[in-house]
Amino acid sequence: MAALSSMTGYGRAAGSLPGVSFAVEIRSVNGRGLDLRLRLANGFDALESDIRKAIGKAITRGSLTISLSVDREGAEGRVVVNHQALEAVIAGLEWLAPRVDATKPSLDGIMGLRGVLELHDTPMSPDEEQALKSAILAAVDEAVQALAAARREEGARIHAILADRIDEIARLTAAAETHPGRSREAILARLRQQLSDLAEASPTLPEERLAQEAALLATKADIREELDRLVAHVAAARQLLANGGPVGRKLDFLSQEFNREANTLCSKSNDVALTAIGLDLKAVIDQLREQVQNVE
Repeated sequence: MAALSSMTGYGRAAGSLPGVSFAVEIRSVNGRGLDLRLRLANGFDALESDIRKAIGKAITRGSLTISLSVDREGAEGRVVVNHQALEAVIAGLEWLAPRVDATKPSLDGIMGLRGVLELHDTPMSPDEEQALKSAILAAVDEAVQALAAARREEGARIHAILADRIDEIARLTAAAETHPGRSREAILARLRQQLSDLAEASPTLPEERLAQEAALLATKADIREELDRLVAHVAAARQLLANGGPVGRKLDFLSQEFNREANTLCSKSNDVALTAIGLDLKAVIDQLREQVQNVE
């Protein structure tokens, strides 16, 4: 039996190699499908495809934000002149010189302008780059597993809540099934009263029309079909919980079906107590639907 998983969770993994450290963080919240948003350190965009594949193997649903930070510890970078930016600055100064009476800028002032000088990390050898990428992907796998474990832990708590709500739906359905207001005698008494009221309101109504109205009232008073469907939906929901895995969409569909039957039961019922049971059903079903939104 696969465990039920929530769509919310957090996973982190970190690692290091000589001269460099890195960390991978994954945050997950509810989502209609699997939505991945990657925030990778500069120079590591090539890992995006592998990271997406690693996540897709373990997670099927949720909105995930994946962050990769890389820190070159004590690495001696090299300063590089951005010639394009420098030429643009010089061209601007030449244009301003005959128009503005001002002291000429110093060399250190020009070189201190943003974008003229760039700090580049010391290049890594191909073997060092490959080792770093492999280590980062291993950290991604570790973070994904931590996220999946957190989602399963939360899923276990949701499982208990869902099971309790489904049991309550089953109890209320059984209460409606055995309620005295559903007895043949009670239904006939209400039907006779309704026909009597109808006859008084329309004394000239033909017998054939009265018979049609009687059949219609009897049909409206019968909630047998709704009760049977509620029982079937309870069994299906319990089976989904037993199966586990990514069943959130199926549970969401079932919760909608539960709500439809409860609405119909309330609209058909002409007994105050039965209507109250229907309203209790709707309240419990709303609680069920709220929790189902968190299930993968």
